[in-house]
Amino acid sequence: MRCEICGKKIVEEPIKTKVDGSIMLTCKECSKFGKVQREAPKPKRPGAPRVGTPRRIQRPKEPAEEVVENVKDIVRQARESKGWSREELGEKIYEKASVVSRIESGKMVPDIKLARKIEKLMKIVLVEKNEDVSADGLGHSKVRGATIGDIAHIKKN
Repeated sequence: MRCEICGKKIVEEPIKTKVDGSIMLTCKECSKFGKVQREAPKPKRPGAPRVGTPRRIQRPKEPAEEVVENVKDIVRQARESKGWSREELGEKIYEKASVVSRIESGKMVPDIKLARKIEKLMKIVLVEKNEDVSADGLGHSKVRGATIGDIAHIKKN
């Protein structure tokens, strides 16, 4: 395990330290930059969360679907092949003609919901599934994450 402030490898048990309202696992040296937290009492009944235990927040995964890169060309070609004007397409998908114009000019990428509407109406493919690559697991097993010490210079007295 590594210190969340300086990034050094912690050999012994990490010390829970409260620094500016955040509880961090630190080495002995960095624990002096905050208030050392004592261990929370054990729960009385099994399965009950301990008081003061920080909850783990799961990062949202990358969206499983995304709009294709050449959406402007696909929409324009499909609209022209059907013989529709931008206004007609806008009416059919319940959007303004300016939205269709911005999509076709590449100034706007439709969100998944709008892309699905256009796909269904025009029978084209605008949304594709992407590989689930989390921000943490980019295939580098030995790369450690950034620590506070990487960004901030700690002023020692």
